[in-house]
Amino acid sequence: MNNLHTDQQNLDAILTEVKQQGINYLNHIHERSTASSGNVETVINLNEEGIGAKNTMAQFNQRFEPIMVASSGPRYWGFVTGGTTPAAIAGDWLATIYDQNTQSANGNGDVSAKIELETIQLLLSLFNLPKDFFGGFVTGATLSNFTCLAVARQWIGKQMGKDFAREGISGNVKILSATPHSSAIKSLSMLGLGSSNVIQVNVLQGNREALDVADLELKIQALNGEPFILISSAGTVNTVDFDDFEAINVLKDKYNFWWHIDAAFGGFAACSPKYKHLLKGWENADSITVDCHKWLNVPYESAVFFVKEKHQLLQVETFQNSNAAYLGNPLENFSYLNFLPENSRRLKALPAWFTLTSYGKQGYQDIVESNVEMALQFADFINENSNFELLAPVRLNTVCFSLTDENLVTTFLNKLNASGKVFLTPTFYNGKKGIRAAFVNWRTSASDVKSVTTTMLQILTEL
Repeated sequence: MNNLHTDQQNLDAILTEVKQQGINYLNHIHERSTASSGNVETVINLNEEGIGAKNTMAQFNQRFEPIMVASSGPRYWGFVTGGTTPAAIAGDWLATIYDQNTQSANGNGDVSAKIELETIQLLLSLFNLPKDFFGGFVTGATLSNFTCLAVARQWIGKQMGKDFAREGISGNVKILSATPHSSAIKSLSMLGLGSSNVIQVNVLQGNREALDVADLELKIQALNGEPFILISSAGTVNTVDFDDFEAINVLKDKYNFWWHIDAAFGGFAACSPKYKHLLKGWENADSITVDCHKWLNVPYESAVFFVKEKHQLLQVETFQNSNAAYLGNPLENFSYLNFLPENSRRLKALPAWFTLTSYGKQGYQDIVESNVEMALQFADFINENSNFELLAPVRLNTVCFSLTDENLVTTFLNKLNASGKVFLTPTFYNGKKGIRAAFVNWRTSASDVKSVTTTMLQILTEL
């Protein structure tokens, strides 16, 4: 234990070194590569007594730090990856230091659940959503979709007079969707609902990914009154298309279904008066997924679920720890233990609380509108160069494009990513190989767009 005691005595110096290294990284993040070809040999045997924090830091800096990529930087445009605002970093550090297991809000535990509940209210305010949603923090959009669809599964069971949480799933649950995200499909698989049980709804004509409401109603009518789950999109992956939520509201009045919206990053359109119309009517959904480590620009492992409060009993039936007497009655004493998948969970809400409180509605309006402007500038470059073509209109913050010679797409993208100047991801859209560029980082500026387009032109000369 000598190293542990020594590190405790030297904690100030250790954390000071970490802080300075973090500041240096963030101050020079524009210069750091967005890709890495480096490799390190894996250590498979643990040192008998350890080497202490100071020497471990030195080893990290020697082996790993030089090949860490700027995934939180301004030119990492793949996977819709956000950055980290200064306030979010502060909140995340404190979440680690205080190390709370965020569960109870009834006064018997710590205050962290109250912080989480307050943060949910701040997010509802940011999105202009009604206060009749209940929410909580999970690790990402996958777990948010999982949580929402788990409650939907329990709702479906109740329509059949069954308790799926206790009895297990029986029968074939119907799920309708047009362009669901892969994480929603993965959730269906994990929930036992079946990833292949989605009834495919047609998309609208005219280079769209949004569902065709007329075809949706035909598919509903074919179910002959059987309850189902509808998974709709607020921002599809390739083209950031939005389903017509006002039209779905009309169907909700006519048919019996659970309405889930995957708004992982598209929900942030609500922050801007220019784009909030895309979400008109979403407030009547039964559940919504929002991913905070995208456009909220907080560190990874942060997403929220929103479920209408009227469904709380279904949520408790789904997630309650019913065989743990020491946790109390889940219907009498509020605890997140009984509302979401994890029993052990850090204070994920704190980085979100810090950044929301620090920058407010205007701050996030500025981030959203600036990112969309950068996407439009990049799209202008694509349109003006005969070597490229847009595969879809730019509806918000993602540019989906290809090369005029489709056979060069893979080679071009590999060379572009290998340059370390930008990171983009491949896609396949409307039968063509394509490339996606997603703008969600608060740091991204016109100079970053200019730098990337200059690199793209240089690579064209090498093909």
